[in-house]
Amino acid sequence: MPARATKKSENSVRAAGHRRAGRPRAATAAARIYSDLRAELVSLQRRPGEAISEAEIALSYGVSRTPVREAILKLSDEGLVEIFPQSGIFVARIPLAALPEAIIIRKALEETTAQLAAKRGSSSQILNLHSILERQREANAAKDGDAFHRADEMFHAAIAEVAGYPGIWTLILQVKVHIDRYRLLTLPQQGPRSRRMIPRAQGRRWRSISKVFSTTSLLLKTSIRSFSKSKQVR
Repeated sequence: MPARATKKSENSVRAAGHRRAGRPRAATAAARIYSDLRAELVSLQRRPGEAISEAEIALSYGVSRTPVREAILKLSDEGLVEIFPQSGIFVARIPLAALPEAIIIRKALEETTAQLAAKRGSSSQILNLHSILERQREANAAKDGDAFHRADEMFHAAIAEVAGYPGIWTLILQVKVHIDRYRLLTLPQQGPRSRRMIPRAQGRRWRSISKVFSTTSLLLKTSIRSFSKSKQVR
């Protein structure tokens, strides 16, 4: 093979290698931006109706707008942001009318995982669930809402793990995203400004939704306690 052709071939291989090396970096940037933005949206650090600037996000991460756009599109698919051509990108408002359905779906999924966990869980796994519940009690006593919520998330994820279907918790995370936003929006410590964002005329309805959600969580925990007694776990 002529030397020139060989050199050209080597350059092509190197170029392809650079492209392959560059793609994961872009994918990693998009994943990181998506994760960070999602956390900000769910935690209400970015308020419903607030504008989102792709350019500002790209600048803050030191990347092009391509990975930012990828992250935004994924968040749009989850209903967390709204994209209006010629107008901009905005944090999605909480779809209050959709909350009852989301709670029903979550309730059905978690009741199933709780039943499976009760059948399949080992003594050590049930002890771990009790340990997580104890963290919740401690957080509640300390009036640490963030710690309580983290422990609660850990508890539900652990149930799915014990059931043998951890992917169900991943699905539940998608289903409950607006439930979490609503919950944060209506916490007492959030103050008057947040409460004004919930229509007064529908106040009773939203309190009813919260009651159903709390009851579901209580039923799950009661199920685990009953199971632990049947397994003679102390």
